[in-house]
Amino acid sequence: MKPIIETERLLLRELVSTDVQAFYELDSNPEVHKYLGSNAATSMEECSAMIEFIQKQYQENGIGRWAMIEKESGHFIGWTGLKLMKTTVNNRTDFLDVGYRLIQNYWGKGYATESTVASLKYAFENLKAQEVIGITHIDNLASRRVLEKCGLKFIETFTWLEWGNTECNWLKISKEEWIAHNEN
Repeated sequence: MKPIIETERLLLRELVSTDVQAFYELDSNPEVHKYLGSNAATSMEECSAMIEFIQKQYQENGIGRWAMIEKESGHFIGWTGLKLMKTTVNNRTDFLDVGYRLIQNYWGKGYATESTVASLKYAFENLKAQEVIGITHIDNLASRRVLEKCGLKFIETFTWLEWGNTECNWLKISKEEWIAHNEN
């Protein structure tokens, strides 16, 4: 499948049904879910359903999370990208959320940052977004650092009811802030 975005080390493309085995490797790891407010996947069927849900988002919203493929190896290493949040979160509805999830072996290698930079560029240049939101569990310091490194600013802490009353950080970047961040 043709990539949507190519970075120095990654190809970002739509998720396809043949990603299910690697998606299961990612989503069945309890460590990956530590800060996600959800349980690890217990079956390939769950992961197939999630891929189908994301594919539906592509059709309905023109955007959804993308497969993250390491160029050097050709391996699926996680997902990344933008999601149009249609449910109310922190008293906001219909906003773009940037996110990522990596197979544990690929943590700490800069892939989340690299893919987030590319996702933000896509949001502001291709989708003409005016702002993008990032949400992290308050204890997920690594994820917050990724978002801040990419130019998102901490706005507030809030309780996410859908995540079981979990305390989360709300970060934001406007198009103007993104332009200024990338001039430096």
